[in-house]
Amino acid sequence: MSIRLFSLGGFVLIPLFLFSAIAIALIVERLYFWWRIQKYQIPVIREFLLLYPENPLAAIASLEKNENLPMARIFLAALELKEPTPEDLRLALESAAQAEILLFKRFNTIFETIIAVAPLLGLLGTILGLIEAFANLKLGDVGGTNPSQVSFGISDALITTAVGLIVAIFTLLFANYFRGLYRQQLSLIQRYGGQFELFYRHFYHNKNKNL
Repeated sequence: MSIRLFSLGGFVLIPLFLFSAIAIALIVERLYFWWRIQKYQIPVIREFLLLYPENPLAAIASLEKNENLPMARIFLAALELKEPTPEDLRLALESAAQAEILLFKRFNTIFETIIAVAPLLGLLGTILGLIEAFANLKLGDVGGTNPSQVSFGISDALITTAVGLIVAIFTLLFANYFRGLYRQQLSLIQRYGGQFELFYRHFYHNKNKNL
């Protein structure tokens, strides 16, 4: 990157490149996080729901083997209660789910900040570059001013706006993708959590009848 580019507002590219590096690192982390959940979680929960009506202890053991998955932690948090009522189990599931939601929404604030600030930084760099370019324009001496130098300075100044928009758009695409996965995960928690509650209610009522 040339010294000339930095003199035309190019120093704004430093935070923009920093934002892009942060965005890429966090996107890679989130992609791995969601890939692991998408690949392993549903088979584990389905196995648990199949086992639980017949063999609750084996079902719980299968969850404990996969305690690194959010939905497994939610179910285990509820099962840690000693013989809870169905209402208590539901409250425990909801409380544990709220704790996991924070993990699902992790880095959302950083993504939103980059999306909002990157275009503004790019615009700031362009404005500073244009100020510098037009300051070099000798209005009283048109013949002594090289138009190509002025146009080159303006084109340099526009680079920061382009970079800012690229960073913001790139981050926005992945942020929206992660929001979609987050909403999908909430739907699955409600679905499988509801099935678990029904199984537990049946188990709880049968146990009380036999007493």
